[in-house]
Amino acid sequence: MKSEYLYLAIAVMAIANYITRVFPFLFFIKHKPPKIILYIEKNFPPIIMTILIFYTLGSIDFTKAPYGLKEIAAIVLTIFLHYSFNNYLVSIFGGTIFYMLLVQFFF
Repeated sequence: MKSEYLYLAIAVMAIANYITRVFPFLFFIKHKPPKIILYIEKNFPPIIMTILIFYTLGSIDFTKAPYGLKEIAAIVLTIFLHYSFNNYLVSIFGGTIFYMLLVQFFF
């Protein structure tokens, strides 16, 4: 009985996800996207990176060792990668992988 509900829930979530992914393409075939959508499309990656930085720094206690050094180092590397490659995916994944390595092996 429970597995039937689980399969139904997965099917509903899959359909809802599919509809939300397909709808913009179907809607904007005949219409030009509004200026706000174009603005979001252009500025979404830096917005996400800013949110990730504030999320990362929000839970750090700078008064206790290691004083946020691993977070600051990951942010600095992310900024360096972004200015070097000018690619948001390289910046986000490179900084994240570097941070995970610092957390697992050094601090």
